[in-house]
Amino acid sequence: MANALIKSIHSQCFLGEGPLWIAEPGCFFWVDIEKGNLHRYHLATEKLEIRHFPHQLAVVLEGQNGKLILGLDRKLVRYDWETEVIEELCEVESDLTLNRFNDGKVDPQGRIWIGTLSTLFTEGSGSLYRIGTDLKPLTQLKNLTISNGMAWTADQQTFYFIDTPTKKIQEFAFDPKTGAIEFRRIAVEIPEVLGFPDGMCIDREGMLWVAHYAGSGVYRWDPSTGQLLDKIELPVPHVTSCCFGGENLDVMLITTAQENLTADDLEKYPQSGDVFLVNVEVGGFESNPAMI
Repeated sequence: MANALIKSIHSQCFLGEGPLWIAEPGCFFWVDIEKGNLHRYHLATEKLEIRHFPHQLAVVLEGQNGKLILGLDRKLVRYDWETEVIEELCEVESDLTLNRFNDGKVDPQGRIWIGTLSTLFTEGSGSLYRIGTDLKPLTQLKNLTISNGMAWTADQQTFYFIDTPTKKIQEFAFDPKTGAIEFRRIAVEIPEVLGFPDGMCIDREGMLWVAHYAGSGVYRWDPSTGQLLDKIELPVPHVTSCCFGGENLDVMLITTAQENLTADDLEKYPQSGDVFLVNVEVGGFESNPAMI
């Protein structure tokens, strides 16, 4: 394939997730959910910095005025990298103490979409929420098990969503004005042998790049036909998420995990938990900043 691995970044995450590119500082961010670590990698200088939080840190998003939005356990907070000040914004499922946030994204209007799961992975225990400037979480989907990857089409008419154990990418009609979604169809069904769909992003041709947990790579799917078009093969089994970044948005950062691997597995796949940078032929889009 034409996509070329640039390099790996030694981060040894137990559960690397949530990659994000923010153009103004020229940095990629990602989290290690279980260790509570936030990583910031400056692409030009290759400087890696890590901040620790005594929480399960599931999500990092771009906020306003250079701030970050973090998903800590079940709380959404605003975080200032320079001052390290944390400001609580809202909380979901305060009565479900085994639940935590999982994947999150920002829609084109700046609303936050963020899902939950049970740390016991109890079937149907998670939900997907939409959070606007009023900071009131509104439930969009219920009875989810592992709320995961999200993407919007460039014309803002379609929303894609993954509940990982279903091994399906769902397609919804999306109303950009109200944020309402309505199920249309199953766009992609992942074959059993290719692992589980995790995080995803969308490229400029409208194709979905999906990280496959237990699938050793990021796969490019055509949501209009359900066909597999391409794959970025990686030397690790558990690939968790991906995003576009770099000056031309044609560099993909890919997160991976050590979770659910034995000592023998880790000896066989020593780069598990590291992050990979890959040049791609078809680039993507900048992430949307939250209007919060």
